Amino acid sequence: MRFSGRVVIITGGAKGIGAGCAAVFAREGGRVALLDRDSSTAQKLAAQLTSDGPGEVRAWACDVSDPVQIEQAISGVVETWGRIDCLINNAGVHPPATRLEDTKLADVQSLLQINFLSGFAAAKLAVPYLRTSRGTIVNISSMTAVLGQDRSSAYASTKAAQVGFTKSLAIELGPAGIRVNAILPSNIDTPLMREWAATLDDPESALERVAQLQVFGRMGQPEEIGTIALFLATEDSSFITGQAIEAEGGASLDY
Repeated sequence: MRFSGRVVIITGGAKGIGAGCAAVFAREGGRVALLDRDSSTAQKLAAQLTSDGPGEVRAWACDVSDPVQIEQAISGVVETWGRIDCLINNAGVHPPATRLEDTKLADVQSLLQINFLSGFAAAKLAVPYLRTSRGTIVNISSMTAVLGQDRSSAYASTKAAQVGFTKSLAIELGPAGIRVNAILPSNIDTPLMREWAATLDDPESALERVAQLQVFGRMGQPEEIGTIALFLATEDSSFITGQAIEAEGGASLDY
């Protein structure tokens, strides 16, 4: 019950890493707000996790590419539970592998809006409440932010922006007792991962190769990232801020 009585907002909470975080925080007694444009899936997950207990999970329909919807959802969370203790900026998309010459600038702007600006906006809106709770922000970035990825220059750039944002915001908000950290996963077995693999010539072989990149010979699971997010959201990490935690299963080792 390490999060009992506290409130966490998870953007993109219906599936993948967001759902993994929701499950972990709900098991620890938290009040979990799922913000997702797939409201049907989010509602079903909320009902299931609430039934499993002991936490309470609710869903808000929210397309994070629209700042107005983010503001409405965060206001709804505060109206419902009266506080915010942690914001997990998880929502994001990964476009198909695309060469720079074939990348449309309009698509880069859209990607930046979803992967970076949404988290910036959510933090801006949540900070007044986090000042009261002396809460935390966890940004879900990616190992591509530090390693790069072939034919993913736009995606990797948006993830690198999250890391710079994390470090700068940690300096700004530290005096208020608000800690800000990022998690950089490598390959996690999520719907987003499988959607990306489906754009390649041989998806199953691609997924197997991806699994072998980790020293364990497997991809990570969403709840494994959720447990790191819980650590960063509680007093267990009280002296950690501005860090980019590389949760990569050893994938970057043995260069």
